Amino acid sequence: MMHLAWFVGRGFSVHGWPNPVWGEDPLSWTDPDIYLTLARALDQAGLDYVMIEDGSLVPDAYRGSHDTYLRHAVSAPKADPMPLVPLMAQATRGLGIIATMTTATYPPYLGARLAATLDHLTRGRVGINLVTAHNDRTAQNFGLERQIEHDLRYEMAAEWVEIADRLWRSWEPDAIVADRTCGLFADGSKVHPIDFEGRFYRCRGPLNLPPGPQGRPVICQAGGSPAGRAFAARHADTVIALVRDVAEAKAYRADMTRILQAHGRKASDCKVMFCASITLGDSQAEARERRQRRAEAMAADLEPRLAALSFFGATDLSTIDPDAPLATLTTNASRTMVQAWTARARTLRDVATDPDVDGIPFLGTPESVARDMAEAMQEICGDGFAFTAPMTRRSIAEIANGLVPALQRLGVARQGYSAATLRGTLMEF
Repeated sequence: MMHLAWFVGRGFSVHGWPNPVWGEDPLSWTDPDIYLTLARALDQAGLDYVMIEDGSLVPDAYRGSHDTYLRHAVSAPKADPMPLVPLMAQATRGLGIIATMTTATYPPYLGARLAATLDHLTRGRVGINLVTAHNDRTAQNFGLERQIEHDLRYEMAAEWVEIADRLWRSWEPDAIVADRTCGLFADGSKVHPIDFEGRFYRCRGPLNLPPGPQGRPVICQAGGSPAGRAFAARHADTVIALVRDVAEAKAYRADMTRILQAHGRKASDCKVMFCASITLGDSQAEARERRQRRAEAMAADLEPRLAALSFFGATDLSTIDPDAPLATLTTNASRTMVQAWTARARTLRDVATDPDVDGIPFLGTPESVARDMAEAMQEICGDGFAFTAPMTRRSIAEIANGLVPALQRLGVARQGYSAATLRGTLMEF
């Protein structure tokens, strides 16, 4: 059996622009309907969770201006995904909903309180994808001049989680008595300050509400750097991993197992979901044709992809010849994205026209792709895949109503939910 998820890599943002099927209203991207459609479809299909990316800036890395990003709706505009969580939970019964929270910009108390609140509202189906933020423009929106050094950000995030864990435990399980006969709602002797003083944060506590059904909301992590993997091994319940082929995925899973064990955890304690780039068709030929059309569309306009990579790497790529040999890009920003996008590219044009930079590519009919995914997961030795398909109603239907049922017929994907919480779903197998 494999775990399955859907990664909304563009966040609560513009999906499908400028494709006319998105609609004529330029503000329709703020309507939650497409996210509810996604949630209902994934819930019916029995996926573990949907994870929504986020960012708090308008990038300007490409050409030193934000114009390109806004012209193509690349990383901006973008709304906060947290308000989508209870809406999507109300529309579903078993699907987990994970939204991104930035440890660099959320004070630990505020983050722990919001996560506990959402755990109550979703009846135990929420998760938080903890990121450390990577761009100077984000830092400047929150009072800093430059972004903190990459590995130091993860040290700060580890202390952030330590505070959050203590806050979620600051109420004993039986602290709420709710006894009308004696007029006692909560027993103050069972609610405790945490009095935390660390290297980066101080927090008195306690949390001003009890923890939700999960106690500790599910924590997701998506960093693939050594610091990111170490952080995930200590704190995460699930990881979104961006690699480009099965061999890389197998090595990643083996490395995570080693690091988890070094931190006293079992491999099964943290479910690694490998990004999967899916191209489906009624035949292999049709699927290949669809992939080719995607590549041709990208080749016709390199700018959006080059702007995106400029943002991930905090490097202006507009001055580099797209057909020149590509030098190694080093960055204090998103090392995972830069590595994944450039590892197989000889030139920037290769990066900009690669239709499968967002995960392990699978191409074919639903039945053939299901077989390929099952064989790949057997080779990788766990745990599952996170679909990175464009969020259109067509792609949602093709995967939720076509590919997932094919996986279910092979007996490698669950057909419903037996656990009441997201953590229970993740730990079911």
